Order: sequence, then structure tokens, then C-alpha cells
Amino acid sequence: MRAIFGLILVVGVALAGFAVHMTRGYLSTYQAELDHEKAMRATAVQTEEIFVTTAQVTYGQPILPGMVKKVRWPVEALPAEPFRTEEELFPEGPDVPRLALRTIEPMEPLIPAKVTLPGETAGVAARLSRGMRAFAIRVDVSTGVSGLLRPGDRVDVYWTGRPPGSNSEATKLIQSAIPLVAVDQTSDSEHAAATIARTVTVEATPTQVAALATAQSSGRLSLALVGRNDDTVVSGVEVDQLTLLGIERAPETVQAPAERICTVRTRKGGDIIETQIPCATN
Repeated sequence: MRAIFGLILVVGVALAGFAVHMTRGYLSTYQAELDHEKAMRATAVQTEEIFVTTAQVTYGQPILPGMVKKVRWPVEALPAEPFRTEEELFPEGPDVPRLALRTIEPMEPLIPAKVTLPGETAGVAARLSRGMRAFAIRVDVSTGVSGLLRPGDRVDVYWTGRPPGSNSEATKLIQSAIPLVAVDQTSDSEHAAATIARTVTVEATPTQVAALATAQSSGRLSLALVGRNDDTVVSGVEVDQLTLLGIERAPETVQAPAERICTVRTRKGGDIIETQIPCATN
């Protein structure tokens, strides 16, 4: 009887130990899964719903509700001012759509800079930033970079003329990296072909427009194409004929003031005699 009782006790202790071992294993697994889930939540990428295009949209094409959809986009990679709601994208309803200002690729986020206002045409006025103006510059094959300019390019503007008080012409940089919004009557940068333009239209502030108008009326304007990724700040460029030929300007000689001579005239008979006298000091 004692042997049976001892055997039962041993089996009970063994089962209790096995149960404790299994419980510890389960708790360890549960805790590991819980820690993993917490880590995943901590590293999860936050997203927001924004509108993107479902197919390619070309310049001037209306953007209709069937051409867009909502997707979740990483918050850290959100573009500036994306459209998040239908009320923002179609404030006047789907019958008054926005037009694309340039080619928009599939799954590309929609932002105000890429589209017009509802019901607005995709012309030059729609491309101008707030507070900016469009100004036309006359060009030809030599001053317009040989017809290689396209809307969206940036150019430096040089003035060539005769400065006041100078006997020779000079060339000076008057505007740097100013953007083009149209070449002749074309504002579509995607389909603008190389052509010898007669005018180019630039986007400028009112002050820049005044400077360009004065320069265009008083001399010749020439354009220099700026590279797409060139962010160099250029200023103070001016070359005249002497600088071009490497001739140094002769220093201006300052002449000494002429000595003051004071005289009096007296008449003696029929003669007039001039006599030098000390000058009076003031």
C-alpha cells in the first residue's frame, strides 16, 4: 500500500513539474510574440490617404473622377499639399474638372502645382506662381540659344548696350536663372519642338519685369541656358571691350588747380598797363 502511495506521489510530482515546464514555455512564447508585436507597432510606417492618377495624364487633359483613386502614402514622403478629399480635388463637382499642367504618370500624387484650378485653361496664366508676372523677351537664332529653349527651362539674361558716360559697349548679367513659361505661343514643355523662336516668355516679379523692360528698350538682350541641376548663384558679371581685350584702364590724373593770378589795369595816356597784385583771401 505504501509502495502504491509512493508511486502515485512520484507520478504526481512529475506531472506537476511537466505542467510547470509547459506553462513557462507557453508564457515565454507569448511574451516573445507580444514584444515582437510592440516592436512592429513602434516601427510601423505612418500613412495618409491621398489621390493619385490611375493612368498617364498628358498636358491639357481634364482629370475626371474615374482617372484617380485614393491610396495610402507614407507621411514622411508626402508631397507638398496633396489632395486628400474629393471636395479638395473637385470643389465644383466632377463636371468642372481640373486640367493637367504637365504629363502626370500613373500612381503619381496629385498636387496643385501639377493641375489648374477647376474650369481654368492650361495656359500661361495657370503656370504663374502667386505674385509673379509673365514678360515677353524678343529673341532670334543667336540671342535665343539657337532655338533649343523649352518651357520650364531656366535662363540667364544678359544686357548689351552703351552705359552712360562710356564710349564703348558693355555686357552685363541682369537676371539669373529666370524660368521660361512659354516659347512663342507654346507653353507645353512635353511637346515643344526645337524651333527658332521670336519671343520667349519668362516668369518674373514686377520689379524684374521693370528691369527687363528698361533693358530691352535701351539695348540688346541675350539668353544663356542654365543646366537643370545647376544651383550656382551668379551675380556681378560685367564685361566691356577693355576687359575683353585685357587692357587695363589708365589711372585718371588729377590736375593741380591753376595758380590764381590777380591784376589791376591802369591807363597812362593812351596805354593800358596791367599790374599783378596779391590776391585777396576770403
